[in-house]
Amino acid sequence: MSLTLSELPYAINALEPYISARTLEFHHGKHHAAYVTNANKLTAGTEWDQMQPEAVMRRIANEPKHAAVFNNVAQAWNHAFYWNCLKPHGGGKPTGRLAGMIDVDFGSYEKFIEELKNAGATQFGSGWAWLVLDGAKLRVVKTPNAGNPLADGLTPILTVDVWEHAYYLDYQNKRPDYLSAVVEHLINWEFAGSRLG
Repeated sequence: MSLTLSELPYAINALEPYISARTLEFHHGKHHAAYVTNANKLTAGTEWDQMQPEAVMRRIANEPKHAAVFNNVAQAWNHAFYWNCLKPHGGGKPTGRLAGMIDVDFGSYEKFIEELKNAGATQFGSGWAWLVLDGAKLRVVKTPNAGNPLADGLTPILTVDVWEHAYYLDYQNKRPDYLSAVVEHLINWEFAGSRLG
């Protein structure tokens, strides 16, 4: 299962002023890199060595004795996914099929954004806010720490990282301000839409 630290899909300073190059240097270059390194060390020569990360997460999500493996594999996957959920000059409203599904499943784009921001703001401690596909229906969930909706049979469509290292250099303790900036200026709706299949 050799994981690699993929390059960011944009320049290190491309998300400024909403997420600084300094934050991305630490977040991608240190935190994400450490998860990849540790996941590879922990899975080398094991039963998980030849499995895809998604399969590993599903298999060991609720096994405390494998928590270190799950945490590092899931965090490597979560971060790689998160980078693709962002783009320079993103945000605003989605279009196409995803926009229609959001209107049906949440009542309006505004209701969806309220739910997503609330999930991120109320996640106690570290974690993630997600838009997921549950069968044929969209919904918002939050996961603590390295949690990933794949472990619960859900399909991740979009995520926002709410670990402090995602925003603290730029926003200090103002997590809601970071969430607003991501939603309004950085969400990559094309990527999210592509996840619908």
